[in-house]
Amino acid sequence: MKLNTKLFGKIEIDETRIIYFEDGIIGFPDMKRFLLIHDEESDNHFISWLQSIEEPTYALPIICPLDVLEDYKPSIQNELLSSIEPYKIEDLALFTSIRVPSNIEDMTSNFRAPFIINSETQKACQIIIEDDRYPVRFPIYEILKEKKENHIKEGE
Repeated sequence: MKLNTKLFGKIEIDETRIIYFEDGIIGFPDMKRFLLIHDEESDNHFISWLQSIEEPTYALPIICPLDVLEDYKPSIQNELLSSIEPYKIEDLALFTSIRVPSNIEDMTSNFRAPFIINSETQKACQIIIEDDRYPVRFPIYEILKEKKENHIKEGE
C-alpha cells in the first residue's frame, strides 16, 4: 500500500504496521488508522510521528514522555485499556503529543492525554489522565535542546 503524505512524501506502507485506534484520537474520532514514523533525518531523534492513513495531510508529532520526564508514571485504570486487550505490560509503548507553536521555544507535550500502543497487536488508544501532576502543556523545548547537545557531544 502506498500513501502520499504531506510531511514524508510518498511512502510504502507495510499493512502489518498500521496502528488501529478503535475510538480514533481526541478531536479526530474518524481517524482510526495510523502509522508510527521515526524520522531518521530529523535533528531530534526523540520525536516520532503518528501519520494518519485516512487523512494523509495529518501527521502528529509525538514523544515518549519518559524521554523528557523520567518519573512520568501515571496511574491508569485497566478499563481504559480494554480496547487494546489482550496485552502484556512489556508490549505497551507510551507516547504524548507535541504542540509546536510559532515560537518553537514554547513547544509543549500533553502529559494528560497519552497514547498507548500495544506493539504486539497494533491496537492503540488515547486516554485522559486525571492527575494534576501532569499538565496538558508540559514545556519540553529546553529539555530536548539539552539532550540534543549532549548527544552531539557524545558523538564527537
